[in-house]
Amino acid sequence: MKRTKIKIRWPNNNESYALEGDDWFSSAEKAGLEIPTGCLTGSCGACEIDVNGETVRACISNIESKKRSVLNVYLTTDPFWEN
Repeated sequence: MKRTKIKIRWPNNNESYALEGDDWFSSAEKAGLEIPTGCLTGSCGACEIDVNGETVRACISNIESKKRSVLNVYLTTDPFWEN
Protein backbone atom coordinates (compact mmCIF):
# COMPACT_ATOMS: atom_id res chain seq x y z
CA MET A 1 0.00 0.00 0.00
CA LYS A 2 1.36 3.41 -0.98
CA ARG A 3 1.71 5.94 1.83
CA THR A 4 0.25 9.40 1.21
CA LYS A 5 2.54 12.43 1.10
CA ILE A 6 1.18 15.13 3.43
CA LYS A 7 2.00 18.84 3.62
CA ILE A 8 2.44 20.19 7.16
CA ARG A 9 2.45 23.83 8.31
CA TRP A 10 4.32 24.21 11.60
CA PRO A 11 3.98 26.93 14.28
CA ASN A 12 7.42 28.31 13.35
CA ASN A 13 5.97 29.19 9.89
CA ASN A 14 7.94 26.40 8.17
CA GLU A 15 6.27 23.97 5.82
CA SER A 16 7.39 20.42 5.17
CA TYR A 17 6.17 17.16 3.74
CA ALA A 18 5.85 13.84 5.55
CA LEU A 19 4.48 10.44 4.67
CA GLU A 20 1.39 9.12 6.38
CA GLY A 21 2.54 7.02 9.34
CA ASP A 22 5.71 9.07 9.95
CA ASP A 23 6.70 10.07 13.47
CA TRP A 24 5.68 13.56 14.67
CA PHE A 25 8.95 14.22 16.51
CA SER A 26 11.30 13.49 13.61
CA SER A 27 9.07 15.38 11.16
CA ALA A 28 9.01 18.43 13.45
CA GLU A 29 12.78 18.27 13.90
CA LYS A 30 13.30 18.27 10.11
CA ALA A 31 11.18 21.46 10.02
CA GLY A 32 13.31 23.10 12.73
CA LEU A 33 10.78 22.68 15.54
CA GLU A 34 11.06 20.81 18.82
CA ILE A 35 7.89 19.32 20.26
CA PRO A 36 8.13 19.30 24.08
CA THR A 37 8.24 15.87 25.71
CA GLY A 38 7.62 14.40 29.12
CA CYS A 39 6.85 10.78 29.85
CA LEU A 40 6.81 9.59 26.19
CA THR A 41 4.00 7.14 27.04
CA GLY A 42 0.98 9.40 26.47
CA SER A 43 0.21 9.92 30.15
CA CYS A 44 1.46 13.43 30.92
CA GLY A 45 0.29 15.42 27.87
CA ALA A 46 3.51 17.44 27.53
CA CYS A 47 3.77 16.53 23.84
CA GLU A 48 0.21 17.54 22.92
CA ILE A 49 -0.09 19.36 19.62
CA ASP A 50 -3.15 20.75 17.89
CA VAL A 51 -3.58 19.36 14.36
CA ASN A 52 -6.37 21.03 12.38
CA GLY A 53 -8.32 21.59 15.59
CA GLU A 54 -7.78 18.11 17.05
CA THR A 55 -5.51 17.51 20.05
CA VAL A 56 -2.91 14.82 19.38
CA ARG A 57 -0.30 13.34 21.72
CA ALA A 58 2.74 13.20 19.47
CA CYS A 59 4.47 10.44 21.44
CA ILE A 60 1.73 7.87 20.79
CA SER A 61 0.41 9.09 17.43
CA ASN A 62 1.71 9.02 13.89
CA ILE A 63 0.96 11.47 11.13
CA GLU A 64 -2.42 10.83 9.45
CA SER A 65 -3.97 12.79 6.59
CA LYS A 66 -7.68 12.18 7.22
CA LYS A 67 -8.24 13.32 3.61
CA ARG A 68 -7.05 16.89 4.25
CA SER A 69 -4.56 18.45 1.90
CA VAL A 70 -2.63 20.36 4.60
CA LEU A 71 -2.11 19.69 8.30
CA ASN A 72 -1.85 22.88 10.36
CA VAL A 73 0.04 22.20 13.59
CA TYR A 74 0.08 24.36 16.73
CA LEU A 75 1.79 23.63 20.02
CA THR A 76 -0.62 23.19 22.92
CA THR A 77 0.16 25.33 25.94
CA ASP A 78 -0.70 24.74 29.56
CA PRO A 79 -1.00 27.87 31.72
CA PHE A 80 0.18 25.91 34.78
CA TRP A 81 3.49 25.01 33.08
CA GLU A 82 4.25 28.52 31.86
CA ASN A 83 6.22 30.95 34.01
